[in-house]
Amino acid sequence: MSTLDLPLVADDRDITGFRPIKALRHFRNLVADKEDTKQVFFIIEALKGRKIQRQIDAFLSTETARDFIRREDGLALADMLDDHARWAGCGPDSVAQNYIRFMKREGLTANGLVEESYAWRPREDRPADQAEWYLNRLRDTHDLFHILTGYGRDALGEAALLGFSYEQNHNLGVKFIAYAAARQIKKTTGTSAPLYLAIKEGRALGKAAVKLAHMDVEAVMREDIDAARMRMGIGKPVIYRECLAQLNAEGHAQEALALQEPQAA
Repeated sequence: MSTLDLPLVADDRDITGFRPIKALRHFRNLVADKEDTKQVFFIIEALKGRKIQRQIDAFLSTETARDFIRREDGLALADMLDDHARWAGCGPDSVAQNYIRFMKREGLTANGLVEESYAWRPREDRPADQAEWYLNRLRDTHDLFHILTGYGRDALGEAALLGFSYEQNHNLGVKFIAYAAARQIKKTTGTSAPLYLAIKEGRALGKAAVKLAHMDVEAVMREDIDAARMRMGIGKPVIYRECLAQLNAEGHAQEALALQEPQAA
């Protein structure tokens, strides 16, 4: 069955999702065991709110979304991103080649994040609707967001990228994790680096940019990365880079890196 034949929102989809006490419990679980990454998904689900659902509904009503669905029904987006041979003809400064270098260096695959998400909630337990396609798109392009924004996979980079993503997608759980992560980095390192300003900068950059979840992924992959950033209004994360330099100068670089959440490859 084509995704276009599914309802926009299934009857069994919970679109309320504002349960702060539940989110706090899962955050404490994550702090206790940073490798238990499924807690992140629980937090995001518990604090998602209604605004992101309104955004999903609005985008799914467009012909652009319907065109993406038709094109992506035949090949899962994660599979397309993981098919490095598909991008062999792209130049060395293309988004695709920057993405491939990043994924190889970090030992990641797009499907690795897919499997993490299904460890939280199995595929068969998820609502069958077009909203699921949109949410999967957000998940599958996470590491592409890293490439386009310039945020690394260090703990602060992940937190600042969540700040960026919050302004793009308005999930309160994402905002909560961004600031909670900055607080945890400061507590762990004792750094005087302006971590919260880095999150604020990420939010400002996310607000100024076009919605990356609505991009034509295949076309963007073939673009020169600087041209793609300029076209989509993605600014440079200056404060984030200054924070990394300060953490390094204070001797905290390895501690900050150790807070990075692993992905199952």
